[in-house]
Amino acid sequence: MNWQTRKNLSGDEFPQKKLLRKNAWIWLMLLGLSAGAAYFFVFSAGSHKQPDALTAPAGRSESGKDKRGPQVIPVSAVKISKGDLPVYLNGLGTVTAFNTVVVKSRVGGQLIKVHFKEGQQVHEGDLLAEIDPRPFQVQLAQAEGQMARDQAQLKYAQSLHDRDRSLLEQDYIPRQQLESDLATVSQSQGNIKTDQGLVDNAKLQLSYSRITSPINGRIGMRQVDAGNMVNANDANGLAVITQLQPISVFFNLPQDVLPQVMDVMRGGAKLPVEAYDRDRKNKIADGTLLTFDNAIDANTGTLRFKAVFDNQDNRLFPNQFVNIRLLVENQRDVLLAPAAAVQRNTGSTFVYVIGADNKVKVREVELGAGEGDWIVIRQGLNADEQVVTAGVDKLRDGMAVSVTLTGAAKTGGNKAGQ
Repeated sequence: MNWQTRKNLSGDEFPQKKLLRKNAWIWLMLLGLSAGAAYFFVFSAGSHKQPDALTAPAGRSESGKDKRGPQVIPVSAVKISKGDLPVYLNGLGTVTAFNTVVVKSRVGGQLIKVHFKEGQQVHEGDLLAEIDPRPFQVQLAQAEGQMARDQAQLKYAQSLHDRDRSLLEQDYIPRQQLESDLATVSQSQGNIKTDQGLVDNAKLQLSYSRITSPINGRIGMRQVDAGNMVNANDANGLAVITQLQPISVFFNLPQDVLPQVMDVMRGGAKLPVEAYDRDRKNKIADGTLLTFDNAIDANTGTLRFKAVFDNQDNRLFPNQFVNIRLLVENQRDVLLAPAAAVQRNTGSTFVYVIGADNKVKVREVELGAGEGDWIVIRQGLNADEQVVTAGVDKLRDGMAVSVTLTGAAKTGGNKAGQ
């Protein structure tokens, strides 16, 4: 038996034969990997092969070079023209009642009747509540009775004085008696003046038992019900009345705008004020600037302003937050450009101007006031020139563009003034 096919006593093949089998498997694996790499190389080379002249796409030569010329960028543009631009100052305001009154009793007593309804619109002098008037009526009667007694004493003292004066002329009484009569008359006159004061005070206290509205406005929730005892020093009072027509709005603006506002107000002009909702989309009311505070807030660097609104439709309510626009200037017949056309980089402001050859040119501009989507161009542009408003991120100086006009700046200026 050949030694290569003999088995050892344990039944296994000899070590030499096992080694030959392992080497064979390794060579088979290397051969498979080599075949796969060759196939991948041939396939990749075929997929990246350049097309020949017969299959080359339109616009390209056999060498693959592009013959279509420079790329044209689609852009939107606006033609510059003149228009009017209102200049506003914006601030956050708080609506405040023009007058607020806490209705309180001026005398103590039992509240016997309430004449108002909660939320009712009341007018100055309207009866709101009544306090039991009987204690005050008694005080008035006492004062009037005391006054009647003192008036009778004065009348008696005057009659004595007149009698003694005629007796003195006939030398029937000493002069000292006449002087005593005169003192009694003066004392009675003084008592009557005191009594008159007591009567007036009693009448006043009696009038205070009828509580009336001191202003026109809307009355709030009732704080005390009928039947309760009220005092003159009650903190909460009976109710609160707020004057809603007219109504005021307080708002803050930066201190830098003060000279501009003062210059306009010094000329006697009334600056229009607009109140908008929180989203600045819906206008709530129109008013005018009334005044501004006498000192700048050192913590915020702002100044407090006060505007007044007629508020006939009651759309403004106390403690409501509104956005305020204060019109300080209306620039007329100025060059206007969309704010979207203005580009900025370090140290310069520029726009892309479209030339007659439909190529853009970078041009520096000097800006003026801006409002909303529009801005004043002081220098750098002329009327009827076109500036790019959309697509500027792909532009460079001298690029060719295809233009879509979207309007004129003059139209936008008129809209800004609405």
